[in-house]
Amino acid sequence: MTFKAEYIWIDGTEPTAKLRSKTKILADSQRTATVADLPIWGFDGSSTNQAEGHASDRVLRPVASYPDPIRGGDDILVLCEVLDIDMTPHASNTRAALAEVAGRYAAQESIFGIEQEYTFFKGARPLGFPEGGFPAAQGGYYCGVGADEIFGRDVVEAHLDNCLKAGLGISGINAEVMPGQWEFQVGPLSPLEVSDQLWVARWLLYRTAEDFGVSATLDPKPVKGDWNGAGAHTNFSTKAMRERYDAIITACESLGEGSKPMDHVKNYGAGIDDRLTGLHETAPWNEYSYGVSDRGASVRIPWQVEKDGKGYIEDRRPNANVDPYVVTRLLVDTCCAALEKAGQV
Repeated sequence: MTFKAEYIWIDGTEPTAKLRSKTKILADSQRTATVADLPIWGFDGSSTNQAEGHASDRVLRPVASYPDPIRGGDDILVLCEVLDIDMTPHASNTRAALAEVAGRYAAQESIFGIEQEYTFFKGARPLGFPEGGFPAAQGGYYCGVGADEIFGRDVVEAHLDNCLKAGLGISGINAEVMPGQWEFQVGPLSPLEVSDQLWVARWLLYRTAEDFGVSATLDPKPVKGDWNGAGAHTNFSTKAMRERYDAIITACESLGEGSKPMDHVKNYGAGIDDRLTGLHETAPWNEYSYGVSDRGASVRIPWQVEKDGKGYIEDRRPNANVDPYVVTRLLVDTCCAALEKAGQV
């Protein structure tokens, strides 16, 4: 007997990487309880912007596996990192850098929840946008109900079910501010877990939408003008932040020090200046701020966190198309280093 393993990886397309996958048929004797025992595989890197044709072989090394909710049965999804043939991380492999930073600050017990916004398109128009015109202005679509305001719920529900069947740490879904725009949340999970699972949830989103004849995009500004963009608000805490408010303030202050604001923003997804304009619940891309209950700040401290004197922060700057391995690495590196320096670990 055999089973199917869908090997999924992140390619080298710039400025925004794409997901790729292909199917490997494995014998029952290759079924294993640990992902490290799954076989490595190869692919043509010259077709994924990860190699040139004269030396095109690249390696897929499994890093996480999940039940396959699309095929069902004993089939699995296998998330892989990309290696060069000498078994070192490929230049496009951002997971390896996160693993190093997360390991260095493991004692601080970082936890993340990422809010993934996205927009459905039918052909060249967002789902719910009439041909040759525009829908009613924003206002009733966010968390709305009814066929006049909600578009794509059947796809969203199918995607949610697929994520849950795969065992992903999905914590919620909701309709967003623009027609055809939705959000799902992954976490709370550790840096590597939340990043791995977000990539797999994105793959499942695209694959599920295929069956409905629609596409999903992570474009941060899918419609120009007076329409909300799409972000990936990133909620973050350490053990100290979950216990003391002074650690919350230290983390917020560290994100605004020196070159840190620009170091983060330039790595928070292509097209960020189109979305972070100071309008539509955003702060300007080139200004850093934080505040309690302020959705117009770069970083929001939820009101409940101030009231309780402990909790987490929300970095509202990351684009929908951000690489989760990068945003989690930057937040851990910046905030944990500052907390360590301040003796607040």
